[in-house]
Amino acid sequence: MSSSVRVRFAPAPTGMMHLGNIRQALINFLFAQQKKGAFVLRIEDTDTQRIFDVDAQHIRADLAWLGITYNEGPGVGGSYGPYFQSQRNPIYAEYLEKLKHSNDIYRCFCTTEELDRKRQRQIMLKQAPRYDRTCLHLSPDAVAQKIADGTPFIWRFNLKPEKITLTDLAHGPIDFDLANFSDFPLTRQDGSFTFIFANCVDDITMGITHVFRGEDHLSNSANQAMIYKALGAPIPLFWHAPLMCNNTGKKLSKRDFGFSLDDLRGAGFVPEAILNYLASIGVKTATQEIMNTQELIDTIDFSHHSATSTVRYDEDKLRWMNHAWIQRLPLAIITERCRPILEKSYPQVAGMSHEQLEYLLGHIRGELSTLADAIPLLHGCFHTPNLDVEALKQYELPKYKTVIQELIMQLRAHEEVQVLLDSMKKNYQALALPAKPLWSIVRIALTGSAEGTSIKNLLHIIKREEIISRLERIL
Repeated sequence: MSSSVRVRFAPAPTGMMHLGNIRQALINFLFAQQKKGAFVLRIEDTDTQRIFDVDAQHIRADLAWLGITYNEGPGVGGSYGPYFQSQRNPIYAEYLEKLKHSNDIYRCFCTTEELDRKRQRQIMLKQAPRYDRTCLHLSPDAVAQKIADGTPFIWRFNLKPEKITLTDLAHGPIDFDLANFSDFPLTRQDGSFTFIFANCVDDITMGITHVFRGEDHLSNSANQAMIYKALGAPIPLFWHAPLMCNNTGKKLSKRDFGFSLDDLRGAGFVPEAILNYLASIGVKTATQEIMNTQELIDTIDFSHHSATSTVRYDEDKLRWMNHAWIQRLPLAIITERCRPILEKSYPQVAGMSHEQLEYLLGHIRGELSTLADAIPLLHGCFHTPNLDVEALKQYELPKYKTVIQELIMQLRAHEEVQVLLDSMKKNYQALALPAKPLWSIVRIALTGSAEGTSIKNLLHIIKREEIISRLERIL
C-alpha cells in the first residue's frame, strides 16, 4: 500500500446523485487536498440490471458542476485502473483464488428458498438470523458430487470466532466479536462478485489508505477487515460518517426536497453553497460559516469528527447559505447562471444582452434565496399582470388618486427613481395618508400582487412606458 494518502469515492451508477453521495465525495476530496494525497473516482457498476448512468456520464458531470475534481478515474486515467468494477473481474478472480488456496472460503450450495426458510425460522425462534454453516460441514465427497451434478453454488467466507479491531476516526478503536457475524458471500450464483468482496479488493489493489463512507457500512467494514487479514493486506483507517436524516429523524429519501442534486440545481441552488453546507455537517471548521473550497481545505479539522450516527438535513440553513453565496458571487456569474432558468419561463430573456439581464438581476439580487426566486420577482418585467380590482378597492385607491397622477406626470418627465419616491412620500404625507396602502396599490398595478419586489426595484427594472401604462390602467 502507498505511504501517501489515497482516498476514493465509489458510487453506483443506479440513480441520480443525492446529498449523501455528494457529501461523501466532498469529504474525500477535501481530505485528499488537505493531505496532498490522491482522490480516486471508482464506479461500482456490477449491478447490470439497475444501471441508470451508462459510463457514469451523469456522475462525472455532477462532480464537474460542483467543482469536485479527482486525480484518477474515468476520463482521467491512472496507474490503478480500470476504474469501472465491471472491467475488473479478472482481478477479483485472482484474489478469490488466493482465498481458496488459504482455505478461507468454501462453496455454499444452499438455494435462496432454503436460506429464506432458515431465516424465517430463526426469527420465529427469536434467534439472530445468520447462515447456519450447513455447507461448511459437507464432506469432500458430498461437495464433489454436487459439483458433478452441476448444482449452483456461491463462495462464502469462513469467519473464525475471533475478535477484530478497526480504527475509526470518529469512534476510535471499534471491537467486533465475529461470533456474532455470519459467513458472508463473496460471489453470486452467476459467478459475479458481491459488493463486499469487490469493494475490498479494489481498495487493496488501488492502495486506498483511508475509507470515508456512511455509518450504514460499519458492519461491512468488519467483514472486509477479515478479507484484508486473510490476504495479508493492511487495514485502512475508516471514518463512518453520520447518515443524513430529514427533520423528523428519518433517513433522507427521494420524498424529501433536496435529496437529489437535480432537485437543488433546478431550484437554483449554487454549487458553492451546496458544498459549503455539506462540509459544515459533522466536522469541525473555522468560526466563520461562509467558506469557499480552499478555505474549507485549509480549516477543516479532520481529527475532530462527529461520533453521532445521524445528522439532520436543515433546508433552511442551506437556503440561508445559498442566499449568502448569491450575494458573494460576482453579479456576472449570477447572471450567467440565472439566464437558463429565466429563459424557461420567459423566452424573451434569450434576446437580452448580458448587460440588460445583469441590470435587472442587480436590483433584485438581495431578495434571492435561490436563483429560481428571480422568476416571480421579474414576472412584471415580461408580463402585464391581470388587474385585481377587488384588491385595489381593499386599499382605497380613490384616496391615493392624486398621488398616483403626480407620479405618472413625473415619470413622463423622466425624473430619477429616488426623486419619484421622495415626491410620493411628500404627497401622501401632505394628504395625511398612510404609506402602506399606497405601496400596495402601486405594486398591484405593476405586478398584480400586493407583496413582492420593492417599489424602488420595480421602478428600476420595468420599462418606464410600461409603468405609466399600468398605473393609468388602474385609474
